[in-house]
Amino acid sequence: MKALFATVLCLPLCFSHPASAEPSPASMISGFRAKQGEGSVVIDATLNRIALDQARAMAARDKLDHDVLGPFNSRMAPAKAGRAAENIAYGHEDFARTLDQWINSAGHRKNLLLPKASRVGVASAKSATSRRTYWAMVIAGDYEAPRPAAARKAVATTESRKPGQSCRMTVLGICF
Repeated sequence: MKALFATVLCLPLCFSHPASAEPSPASMISGFRAKQGEGSVVIDATLNRIALDQARAMAARDKLDHDVLGPFNSRMAPAKAGRAAENIAYGHEDFARTLDQWINSAGHRKNLLLPKASRVGVASAKSATSRRTYWAMVIAGDYEAPRPAAARKAVATTESRKPGQSCRMTVLGICF
């Protein structure tokens, strides 16, 4: 009976969220972007991994450096984004204060407001040496939409036509 009573008392705690629960980094960034007339962003697993690798590398070397793992373009290649930017920082334990720091810095603010951005990755790692928390945020957009099979075939067909060859009929760019 006591166990049942204890379980019933604990149920509301299991399903409630603390009042101080911090919103997700994507929602915080999206909120800032919306106030500035830009579109929202969602968390992307590939960008999260890229940000985590960067944060861990900076923490391991206890060095704030965009190139700690190599050039940004090569680190971003797996994301296949048309445009991207990165913000890094250290010092704050929580993302809200790190975001405020970036908002109040012209260069970081510009990255947060990257036009046509739609995805973001955010990560942090703590240095074992200094106990500093290193943050990395990668924001990206202009993802190429996959072309339908018919469009790929049309491009291949029209490109395989010999120069000077005429078409009896062209349908959707396909030469017959």
